[in-house]
Amino acid sequence: MIKYHPDNAFLQSFATGDLPASLAAAASIHCEMCSSCAQTVQSYTKQAATDGFSALDSRTENAEACSYRSMSSMDAMIEQITKDEEQDMASENQSKTIQVQGKQFELPRALVNIPLGKWSSLGRLSRSRLGMNDGDIRASLLLMEADGGVPEHTHKGFELTLILEGHFKDEFDDYGPGDFLMLDSNHTHNPQTDIGCLCYTVSNDAQHFTKGFNRLVNPLGYFIY
Repeated sequence: MIKYHPDNAFLQSFATGDLPASLAAAASIHCEMCSSCAQTVQSYTKQAATDGFSALDSRTENAEACSYRSMSSMDAMIEQITKDEEQDMASENQSKTIQVQGKQFELPRALVNIPLGKWSSLGRLSRSRLGMNDGDIRASLLLMEADGGVPEHTHKGFELTLILEGHFKDEFDDYGPGDFLMLDSNHTHNPQTDIGCLCYTVSNDAQHFTKGFNRLVNPLGYFIY
């Protein structure tokens, strides 16, 4: 069961097209895994379409020019735009399987056509950058192998983590597929996994390690960022 979801403001921004590509991809992936959030986005999308038609009507000075837009036809148009059906890409059942450290993973639909960078490894961590042009915001796939993790750290900026497969835990909870975590400098944690975990991550700055020897290797935080 998914325990952690994007907040409504985040989902509304996704529905209205106001998120950077990397964050929009996170919302799309989560909605692919969470029917409840998908329904919420559909509702926001329908409302945005309704508001758009209302604004258009209010600016129309010639009533005869828009007389064809009856309430029934407007409802039909909104329904056509927002209906929950597979669109062109999805109907083709496109899929993409990747292999990392001897394991295979199937990517979410939102990532199928996004270029993946070369995988780099450091200990039990492997990372591939995704080819999105979001300025300082970077999106990656991050694999924590079994019995691996990330040393205790906080965040200079924000860090979004969306679990695609596997599980990890920290001081606060256990997390599984679909869980959506948005952390910042107010959060310090030490993620660890017993079975391994593939995550989609988005951040706008490096992690900052907080304990002992880890302070000497803070430059390695840029490996994850």
